[in-house]
Amino acid sequence: MGTFRNYHRNIKIRIAQIFLSDMVSGAIFPFIAIYFAEYFGATITGLLLVINVIVSLFVGLYGGYYADRVGRKKLMVIAGIIRMVAFFIMTFANSPFWVSPEITFVMAILITGSFGLDGPAADAMIIDITKPSERKGVYSLLYWSFNLAFAVGGIIGALSFENFLFELLVIMTITSIGSNILVIFFIKETMEKVEVTVEKNVLKSMLSSYKDVAFDKLFLWFVFAGVMIQSIENQMENYIAIRLNSDMPTQDIFGFSISGVEMVGFLKSENTILVVLFTVFITRIVSKWKEGSTFLWSIAIFTIGYVGISYLDNIWLLFFFMILATVGELMRVPIQSDFLASIPTDDKRSSYMAVYGLVFNGSMMISSLFVTLGGLFSKEVMSLLILACGMIGMVVMKYIMKDLRARRDAQMTNAG
Repeated sequence: MGTFRNYHRNIKIRIAQIFLSDMVSGAIFPFIAIYFAEYFGATITGLLLVINVIVSLFVGLYGGYYADRVGRKKLMVIAGIIRMVAFFIMTFANSPFWVSPEITFVMAILITGSFGLDGPAADAMIIDITKPSERKGVYSLLYWSFNLAFAVGGIIGALSFENFLFELLVIMTITSIGSNILVIFFIKETMEKVEVTVEKNVLKSMLSSYKDVAFDKLFLWFVFAGVMIQSIENQMENYIAIRLNSDMPTQDIFGFSISGVEMVGFLKSENTILVVLFTVFITRIVSKWKEGSTFLWSIAIFTIGYVGISYLDNIWLLFFFMILATVGELMRVPIQSDFLASIPTDDKRSSYMAVYGLVFNGSMMISSLFVTLGGLFSKEVMSLLILACGMIGMVVMKYIMKDLRARRDAQMTNAG
């Protein structure tokens, strides 16, 4: 698996950059649905979030196409600058001088789109500079950094989003500047051959580039299952966040009064802190178990955890079911990541990763639709719908398990 000291310089810098950028996301985006719901209502908010996801989806496909042609770093720099400018404008649109939820929404689209733009490039860069034998170690470290950042960001957001939004956005803008400095001045390009020209008919070229990916049925089934599973966790930032804000009564814990908004931040922080503390421990335990059964059980436990959170209001029960959801997540992610790393071909890494962005964008679309549905149906119906998403994902993963193993074994043989 290699050691941190021996990893490529880009990996070490990327860990720091992930921490900065994802701390920003963790402080803002788990609460953004609540912000829009207060101004526009739950139904309109759901539709706005769907628009946000659709834009991010198409930007991600564009980013995946160009990252395989003009290089990884260039797109990462462009996306970082867009993100920085958008945060600056969002800060001004929530200042003591001027408040504009409409401008805030447009900037949220730009920020989400920027993550879609550089996501495939960053993922492909990691594959470029790692050997198959060390990827599990690298991905575990990146996953740890990501969750630590969200833990810190979630706590910051929970304590400041409701009453100190302007100050929070100022800090996040400064942080995004630091993230850009790391990418621009310290990360090196990893793509060996960078094309200086781009086809005139971009749409035609993109369709041709993605054709092979589109005909990879195993990969598409894997993406579909991932969308169903990931949509459950995304409910925390959408339907569940709005439900807790409106339904959960303020409760006292250790002398502190906790509102629904604050509970969202604490649950997100609980999840990420548990991931940071127990990733290595649980990974070592489940590595001794039968892979297929562990993977399927992990999805079931993960789903049950979030179904409980979507229904209950008691603080202690919410904390308990988040523990269940986190245990399921830690059991599932290493196996799912291992399968994913074996699927892309060498010449279309960014394209595959861009399509895999459907897991994020598609799941965000589903969870955004749940915001609208949550304004129409009871929480009992919504909890059953969340349960259905998890069960569909589990059934699909069971269906393709044999082919996933065969693809992974073939890549290991070729690498050997």
